[in-house]
Amino acid sequence: MHSHRVLLLAHGSSDPRWCETFEKLASPSLAAIPDAAIAYMELSEPSLDAEVARAASEGVHKVTVLPLFLAAGRHLRQDVPAMLDKLSEEHGLSIELATPIGEHPLLGDAIRHIVEERLGA
Repeated sequence: MHSHRVLLLAHGSSDPRWCETFEKLASPSLAAIPDAAIAYMELSEPSLDAEVARAASEGVHKVTVLPLFLAAGRHLRQDVPAMLDKLSEEHGLSIELATPIGEHPLLGDAIRHIVEERLGA
C-alpha cells in the first residue's frame, strides 16, 4: 500500500457501454501505477466518494484526482472542487485536482496520430 493514490475521474453514465470505454482507456494506467483506481463523478460505480473513503480506510494520506475530461467546464471548475473539499474534510486527506487530460499536449499528438491512421497517411 502507498500513501499517495491516483484516481482517474470520469463523469459517469447510466449506460454500461460508456463506462467500459473509460475503463479500457484507464486500463494501462491502472496496470502501471500502484494503487491507482478509476472513479466516477456520478451515475456510475465506483463513485468518487467511495474511492476516497476506501483510500482513507487503507491509510492513504494524499489523493490526486486526474480528470478524464477534455476540458474544464462547470463540473471541474465548481462541482468537483466542492466535492473534493468536502471529502478532504470528511476523511482528513490531502486531495489535489489535476488539470483535465484534454489540456495535456500529448493528447493532441495522440489525436493527430489517430487521424493520420484513419486517413492512411
